[in-house]
Amino acid sequence: MDNELQIMEQPSILKDVEIALKAITKKHKKVSNQETPKKAIKQKQKKYEYVEYSYMRDIADKEFPGWSWTIISSESLGSEAYVVHGRLKWYDCGVWRKGDMVAAHRIQQKTDGSGFVDVGNDVKSANTDCMKKAFNHYMNICDDVYRNMDPTLSNDQIEVLRKLAIKGGGSVGEKVLKKLENGEINRYNYTASKAKLERITA
Repeated sequence: MDNELQIMEQPSILKDVEIALKAITKKHKKVSNQETPKKAIKQKQKKYEYVEYSYMRDIADKEFPGWSWTIISSESLGSEAYVVHGRLKWYDCGVWRKGDMVAAHRIQQKTDGSGFVDVGNDVKSANTDCMKKAFNHYMNICDDVYRNMDPTLSNDQIEVLRKLAIKGGGSVGEKVLKKLENGEINRYNYTASKAKLERITA
């Protein structure tokens, strides 16, 4: 009798799981598609873009309230770097989830070779870097900066470019329409493509 009851309840359980998974997918796509404000984006060595921890933490607080961070282990790699292994736990559309991340931060040494600059700050930076990697990897925060977002254009973006291409006409317009069809224009080059078309059609 118990087995029969269990089988009867199973479809309902599977449906609940399916609903939860769809909600999670929708939530993460929404977070991934959020545009990071320019003021929150910084540059390292004039080549690499990164986002400050405070902004990513604020998004985590807003989209995944109740999250927590635990340092599982940490160690120094000689005098070169400090490594942190951390664990992110968060509430995701009715499901508690957790994921691990590892990050290293170089230990700064004085230019005259007389010792370290601030080891405490290097340890803190290793932990912060680890948290930021976890925020991006598991919560999709700042995917546009860290290039982890779905590159596919939305229907609205496609329509904007299509109208501009038709308005511009000529070989440039035809070229843009062809690139839209074969997927050469995506979220990473959308802004530049739109700006170019706007200049042509102005």
